[in-house]
Amino acid sequence: MVKKTTQEFIGEMFEKGILINEELLTRHQASLDDTIITKLELEEDLLVLNDDYTNILGKSSLVDWYEIDKSRVDAEKDRDDELYQSQLQEFSSSQLSTPPSNQKIISTEVSLSPEEDFSFTSHDGQYLPENQSSLFQNVSKEDQFLFSPSLSAVSIIISYQNIPRKYLVEDFTNFFLTRYRFLEGILRHRKELTGTLTIKRILQKNEKEKIALIGIIKEVGETKTGNLVITVEDPTGEIKIIVSKNKNETFLAAKDLVVDEVIGVAGVYYDKVIFADSFVWPDIPQDHELKKGPVEEYVIFLSDIHVGSKLFLKEEFNKFLYWLKGETGNDEQRNIAHNVKYIFIAGDLVDGVGIYPSQQEELEIDDISGQYAAFTELLKQIPSDKQVIICPGNHDVVHLAEPQPVFYQEFAPGLFNLPNVTLVTNPALVNIGKRDDFPGFDVMMYHGYSFDYYVANVESIRSQGGYHRSDLIMKFLLKRRHLAPSFKSTPYYPSHAEDPLLIKKIPDFLITGHIHYSKQANYRGVTMISGSCWQGKTSFQEKLGHEPEPARVPIVNLKTRQIKVLRFG
Repeated sequence: MVKKTTQEFIGEMFEKGILINEELLTRHQASLDDTIITKLELEEDLLVLNDDYTNILGKSSLVDWYEIDKSRVDAEKDRDDELYQSQLQEFSSSQLSTPPSNQKIISTEVSLSPEEDFSFTSHDGQYLPENQSSLFQNVSKEDQFLFSPSLSAVSIIISYQNIPRKYLVEDFTNFFLTRYRFLEGILRHRKELTGTLTIKRILQKNEKEKIALIGIIKEVGETKTGNLVITVEDPTGEIKIIVSKNKNETFLAAKDLVVDEVIGVAGVYYDKVIFADSFVWPDIPQDHELKKGPVEEYVIFLSDIHVGSKLFLKEEFNKFLYWLKGETGNDEQRNIAHNVKYIFIAGDLVDGVGIYPSQQEELEIDDISGQYAAFTELLKQIPSDKQVIICPGNHDVVHLAEPQPVFYQEFAPGLFNLPNVTLVTNPALVNIGKRDDFPGFDVMMYHGYSFDYYVANVESIRSQGGYHRSDLIMKFLLKRRHLAPSFKSTPYYPSHAEDPLLIKKIPDFLITGHIHYSKQANYRGVTMISGSCWQGKTSFQEKLGHEPEPARVPIVNLKTRQIKVLRFG
């Protein structure tokens, strides 16, 4: 057995792409010999060798370094070393298979001038930035990628796990029952619905009487005279509701009703029919707090990157990356980039394959693994002090049924090996910025596949701008406390104990994508943001009359909740 000097060992490991932890060199220099080097020949995915990892190498021949690195990063985020050590023991006692490592990496680098500027517009008023010192001001660029910052807190509140099994009719009816029970509990506290009765009890009445009920919309129709007829059901039965066209406000509200939503109705019962006076939605409480953070830091909301398409806006996205790294922009813009701590990406990272007619003709990268490899290379350029949270969309290689799972590692292995990236399902609820004296902000991520249905079927949305008014769509969904109140508006994964698209916990932010048009608004303390896109107009969008608004970056100051939009186009 040949002993190696420290310099020889470091050099040999460096050629393998492995960095050596200083503590390991200090404490175990005598054991750095050919035995460890021989073991490392099998470890294609190990990037940093420390004392903990050396111990694991001594006990196991094949190790899943992706999982170990993820455990280390999670423990550092939560400052839970005890949890990390217990997980290391589990890794030490079992042999794990390594993930695929032969994925082809495709470069998407372009030649751009980092001095190029971009337009900068404010969503609501003036902004006066406060200078803050950099978290990495005394750390070299090389060391930044070995340093795991703990000041940017990310906690997953809701991210679903789909468990396949044989499905029964009861699995689908359970969606409606759990939806009804939860939303009924909210509606029963509304003063407009005092004395709510079940439909069975109402149908037993013989006299004209004011009543209130809570039910699920089964059908919406129209009489020959132009009045609306709505069929509502609850677990005890169903009943017809008449909405007179002469009651303007109630009639306009009723025209926006969609099947399967849960609604409260106040009106007069007579002859087996209810004549509606008003409708009540679960909605966001009017006194819901617009929460503001204790420190000035920023969050960015992106969506619909569509890497792999010939229409992917490489130049614009690289300008965005230059700005994010502090290499372009004026002093105010650089200061904002420096203080960006969180980046949310709401789906459609890649363009996919076979998603829409004639897509193959518009692909620059026609291999799905190549598309994800190219996206990962872009993601690696984001400074490591910024936490990136990502959910999938309908162009990503996961099944369409919602909740969509996190990405498949076999197609996108690089996403699972970035320490500042958190992968969640679609939808998901994530908390950011939590501190000892502040509960943080809850961010609901939903790609927005259901949006197409509501643009087509809700008159007030269609008549006021359709796809250009994602704020109206998001308000519509928040009002109903559901991301897809009509069952046929999006495909469902039926293996959950309750409806997974319910908005049970009111978020501080609702971030969506899908429609390729940027829009920002506030509704009762909830900041609603649609994340633009990074793709030009496709032939399919042109046929549908879509008008994308690409290369917009909504950015929020968490201290003031002010929204700005950076334009890179």
